[in-house]
Amino acid sequence: MFKKRTLIILLFCSTLTYSQSSTDIYYGKNILKEYIRPIADGFSTGLNNGWYNTAKPHKFGGFDITISGNIVLIPESYKTFSISEIGGNSFSGGETPTIVGEKESSEIIYNGNNVKMPSGLNIPLIPVPIVQAGIGLIKDTEISIRYLPKINVGKVDQINLYGLSVKHDLLQWIPGGKILPFSFSVQGGYTKFNSTVALENVLANSDNELTFDVEAMTVNVILSKKILMFTPYASIGYNSSKSSFKIDGNYAIGALELNVEELANIEYESNTEIRANLGFRFNIAILAIQANYTISKYPVATLGAGISFR
Repeated sequence: MFKKRTLIILLFCSTLTYSQSSTDIYYGKNILKEYIRPIADGFSTGLNNGWYNTAKPHKFGGFDITISGNIVLIPESYKTFSISEIGGNSFSGGETPTIVGEKESSEIIYNGNNVKMPSGLNIPLIPVPIVQAGIGLIKDTEISIRYLPKINVGKVDQINLYGLSVKHDLLQWIPGGKILPFSFSVQGGYTKFNSTVALENVLANSDNELTFDVEAMTVNVILSKKILMFTPYASIGYNSSKSSFKIDGNYAIGALELNVEELANIEYESNTEIRANLGFRFNIAILAIQANYTISKYPVATLGAGISFR
């Protein structure tokens, strides 16, 4: 699927690179950027979820190992985009599907000629699985670590991930805070993700690659209340991310030798948003089950389970 979609993008790039106009390349790059944006923004939103399931940090030496699945839901408004709003004077057209939109291609007009846009893949959601471990330190502080070494997964030739989160109790700094019947903390997390797909069989002359990189950061204040085995929690916070989508090398399309590095080197800087989160954790002995829902530009539903020694 990745390689087939890349082929269509390269064919679109070939049409644009017949023109040497830097203005045309600029607006063509904007079109590709908006076409791919829901994957970049949605996936980074998923990486910022699943860091916590209570406001209370582990005691010193307490730890947990948690597996969670973050399901990023794609709003209808991100399944299409308008060519006329971003295409400048050289491009015109109406609404066209993004990469997560309907499996129907549309045509746009480029310098008086009809150009076929890539169709969507009809993706309703983006799954982002996470495995992490947390441990309690001094001063009611807890750190959590995510790590996935470089591995091959299906048709993706290489993925790797790492992340770090710190959660710190705030009630200890408030006079009388320790006797309050709830927990209140601040949390900050950072996750770095990288994936690589080899394109040697997709119009390529050598070992060229498609890479997708994401850096995701989040800061939250969390409130929770333990009631026997049940712990509801709520948080409000801030997400920030940046990501890039790159295709390197030269590609032969018919008699045309196409260098797409300038056009298909797309960066998404400073995607920021306010987020709110509601969820609960349920403990049975050392087993901890969690579920939560995040309200953001891309809503996220999270389910997880793990073992916890608090």
